[in-house]
Amino acid sequence: MYQPATYTYLAQERVIYGQPAPDAVAGEVERLGAERAFIVTSRSVAAGEAVASIAAGLGTRHAGTFDGCSAHTPRDCVIAAARAARDARADLIVTVGGGSAIDGAKALLVCLAEGIDDADTLGRYRMQLGADGVRILPAVKPMSVRQIVVPTTLSGAEFSNLAGVTDPARGVKDAYSADEMAARTVILDPAVTLATPQWLWLSTAIRSVDHAVETICSSAPQPLTDAAAVQALWMFATALPVCHQDPENLQARLDCQLAVWLATTGLNRVPYGASHGIGHQLGAMAGVPHGHCSCVMLPAVLRYNAAANGDRQTMVAAAMGAPDGDAAKSIATLVARLGQPGRLRDVGVREDQFEDIAQSSLGNLFVRSNPRPITEAAQIVEILRSAW
Repeated sequence: MYQPATYTYLAQERVIYGQPAPDAVAGEVERLGAERAFIVTSRSVAAGEAVASIAAGLGTRHAGTFDGCSAHTPRDCVIAAARAARDARADLIVTVGGGSAIDGAKALLVCLAEGIDDADTLGRYRMQLGADGVRILPAVKPMSVRQIVVPTTLSGAEFSNLAGVTDPARGVKDAYSADEMAARTVILDPAVTLATPQWLWLSTAIRSVDHAVETICSSAPQPLTDAAAVQALWMFATALPVCHQDPENLQARLDCQLAVWLATTGLNRVPYGASHGIGHQLGAMAGVPHGHCSCVMLPAVLRYNAAANGDRQTMVAAAMGAPDGDAAKSIATLVARLGQPGRLRDVGVREDQFEDIAQSSLGNLFVRSNPRPITEAAQIVEILRSAW
């Protein structure tokens, strides 16, 4: 008997590539009729040429810049960004940066729509799970302010309407989601990414490899997302080694950006698994960068899930060019080839943290939707030990 399913498209209008970011941003601001475009970024990205060039291209339409976005998107950073955008009377957000900045801008839009000005109130809009595992998502008012995005990493946050925001007091990364969080326009310019540190570029690529793998291996896969994710893995397997050997190869960098686009067709549209779910808590509780979470967790989760979705993992291995069908090995091999850490001990996670990470991960929506059911902290500890 067939299973009913629905695929929901993003509230996203355009993806632009092959055009310099300052020109593309200026053109989109003009097209959208914005008069007060407000740039959201991080200090490290703002220190480069891209933000200054984009601001200059906006001319009198540049309403200001917030450069306080930080790793793992703490609630307080979101509130500070929302206050700055509100004070600037922004009518469009232009986000330039990686996943933390993009997620911060998504949550900022919720703050603007709902008039939120403190972290506790923001927390009321986080996604929660009922006892049956069903998402409980507070409604958000229509957003009069939207964002366009110029990504500088390969995390894929620009292609979703899901944001991860950390509550430092609880040590938990919460999920937020609303249709209009999604970027109206994504602008892919490989030249902008040349200033991104090589470790960050390559590790966030593995984050998007994780998107593709957990899309294919989902407990409820779909044909559209299967096709896109398989193509994404092939493109990553081809282009990432070139990026590693020749970091200034703009075609390889653009191929990786296009692979991210494909890899994220399943993000927040099909159920993901424990690599993403445990990774969220590794970031929130142990400070592990997003990309490194995937580097260390994805092979371990694939091994754990092999009994439940071995046929799907064979698709992953084939896309990665591994004839033996071993998906976990193919990912671990790519991680090592790119010089990225492959074990929890290599990213500073201690064994005495396992129990706390496991307990925190149990409430994560992606852990709850893992293809091989996870109901106890001991199962997560088993996966963590496998990744140690």
